[in-house]
Amino acid sequence: MRTKKIKKPLTIDQKISRRTFISFGAFTALSAGAFFSWRWLYNSPKEVGGITKGAHAPLRRVLNNNEQVFRKTFSHKNLVKTYPRSMAAKQVRYNSSIGMNLKAPFDVAAWRLQIKKLSGDVLTITLDDLKALPKTEIVFAFKCVEGWDQISHWGGVKFTDVIDHYKLHNETELAYVGLETPDKSYYVGLDMPSATHPQTLLAYEVNGRPLPLKHGAPLRLIIPVKYGIKNLKRIGTISFSNNRPRDYWAERGYDYYSGL
Repeated sequence: MRTKKIKKPLTIDQKISRRTFISFGAFTALSAGAFFSWRWLYNSPKEVGGITKGAHAPLRRVLNNNEQVFRKTFSHKNLVKTYPRSMAAKQVRYNSSIGMNLKAPFDVAAWRLQIKKLSGDVLTITLDDLKALPKTEIVFAFKCVEGWDQISHWGGVKFTDVIDHYKLHNETELAYVGLETPDKSYYVGLDMPSATHPQTLLAYEVNGRPLPLKHGAPLRLIIPVKYGIKNLKRIGTISFSNNRPRDYWAERGYDYYSGL
């Protein structure tokens, strides 16, 4: 009759070695998977150029699917967290001057906002016209796709107050809003629910003072439910459409929706 061999319990050193081997093996497998996934994505074909360009096709499909998820959960009742003015940065971060030649003179007094109506008419609006409407202020965490955020204080007029005052309700039945700088070199497209969110502003002040040129004087978009790339500086024209308007960063491989 054979006697069963009793297994000796592993020593502490053996247990450590075993766990190290398993952990190293798992790490190696995950690293290999990540590398080959990245290589597959890098070598995948790029999307066919249109309103969106520059991204690899699989990545664009993921971004588009994410947009659908965001759209289904989006609500005007979901407000971005706000803060007391005392928490706002005294020096607001400056990140880009695309659409604004800061070396060339710019006559703020001569600036006009043009809003293109469905009828074909174009509203021409001055800064004083906008300042005559109810002023709204917001202090929130401005977020950039580069990974930074900063609490900042902005003042201006709600986009929905502009809609109401100029009777643009038919225009808001459409799916998108397009905004461009006066020189048309920077432009964004917004889904209508985000554009008409109660915290979306056409801002003419920062920290209680008129916008400086580098922050988009005389008027810029502040849309807290979007990343900074959608917060267009120096608005020149606003239009409405059922088709996606062109978007500067979406043409360079970024997410068209860019929601938070």
